[in-house]
Amino acid sequence: MTIQAHLDSLAKKHGALEEKLHAALSSPSSDDNEILEIKRLKLRIKDEMERLKKTRH
Repeated sequence: MTIQAHLDSLAKKHGALEEKLHAALSSPSSDDNEILEIKRLKLRIKDEMERLKKTRH
């Protein structure tokens, strides 16, 4: 898998997590731990994307 393909895959995962986060935040029955876990995953993916972008240049 190329770096760009991996970045594209991570971007899709990040977008899906963003949608999941919005759904969790708008639901009154959301668990705070679930929201925190989604945020952690998003941050981990974002960090990985930034790392890959730096290795590409």
